[in-house]
Amino acid sequence: MQTTLTNNTKRIESIDILRGIVMVIMALDHTRDYFHITGMTDDPLNLATTTPQLFLTRWIAHFCAPIFVFLSGTSIYLQSLRKTKNELSFFLIKRGLWLIFIEVAINTLIFSFDPFYHYINLQVLWAIGTSMAILGLLIRLPFPYILAVGMLIVIGHNLLDIPESVKGFNGGFWWNILHHGFEYNYKKDHYISFFYPIIPWTGLMIMGYCTGIFFTTKYSMEQRGRILTRVGFGLILFFLAVRFINVYGDPFPWKEQKNGLFTLLSFIKIHKYPPSLLYMCITIGVALLILAVVEKFQNAFTNKLKIFGRTAFFYYLMHVLLIHSLATIVFFVRGHTLQQAFKPPFNSTLPFVFAGEGFNLPGVFIIWISVVVVLYPLCKWYDQYKTNHKEKWWLSYL
Repeated sequence: MQTTLTNNTKRIESIDILRGIVMVIMALDHTRDYFHITGMTDDPLNLATTTPQLFLTRWIAHFCAPIFVFLSGTSIYLQSLRKTKNELSFFLIKRGLWLIFIEVAINTLIFSFDPFYHYINLQVLWAIGTSMAILGLLIRLPFPYILAVGMLIVIGHNLLDIPESVKGFNGGFWWNILHHGFEYNYKKDHYISFFYPIIPWTGLMIMGYCTGIFFTTKYSMEQRGRILTRVGFGLILFFLAVRFINVYGDPFPWKEQKNGLFTLLSFIKIHKYPPSLLYMCITIGVALLILAVVEKFQNAFTNKLKIFGRTAFFYYLMHVLLIHSLATIVFFVRGHTLQQAFKPPFNSTLPFVFAGEGFNLPGVFIIWISVVVVLYPLCKWYDQYKTNHKEKWWLSYL
């Protein structure tokens, strides 16, 4: 099926399918957060305490945020074919600021259920919003300049790990918000976290923007498939080679563990906060291979994934709201009280799973699948509503 942009279609189905895959996996990660027995008490990537199954359940979710940001950049390039630079620049800056507002005012509340906002967690909407606003300024530059900026950031930003590794280093507020990320206690019992620093995520969105050129009518489906396949495999091979050398590309080198399997887990345990060069290479490399494959093979299952991909922002908010609501019901069914939920020290998620409570992985998977099934008709309705009401300008911000 030919899915290049034409006058008759404004969406690329393979992009929607991949975005849908990401949204489904994201629901698994958040279900694990809210329901797993160690969801709020331990790190599933902690090699000293995790199991291979738990590790991989968390690790696969590493693909979500970078692919989401990358595809946002690709979609922006496709928008540039229909808008003037002034129109697109103004739209991106406005929408970027809108996403930051939604992150702080709405998404924080959905994640925490805390009307007092003790903990503001700036996550992927913040990353997309800030990157989008910056790209709104950069798109006025010629394409080669934009590509050069993106490559410079993605390849070179891990050089900033060198001064950060010095004992006692403190880069200050702007260093942290731009590259390192941090948690800030701005008044008593009130915190704000910047775990999605601006520079690396902006670089990733820029690279997604530049990749958008391959989804235009300049390239046939066959040409695009070959390019995406070669680049995808190239990024994965680059990841394997550089990670094996263990010198650059990720702030934490892999180490030999108690057995071969856990050594492999250490090898693939790449850094997300901030996203390292190798983190971007493995996640985007796999993403490009999926894009090349799903464009050729589409069926009833991928058609369902497209619904999630076409309603990604709506799905994102709704899936957290549903998962957190279910977790809250379970919390109170166990006999806990509202006072326990809001007892200091405050957690970014209220109420949360206490030590020794929660479900094992099979239980988490059952809840996850149920959430996705429940969300499908809701997202399908919203997709139809957007399709039938294209005259409503505000839908472009949702």
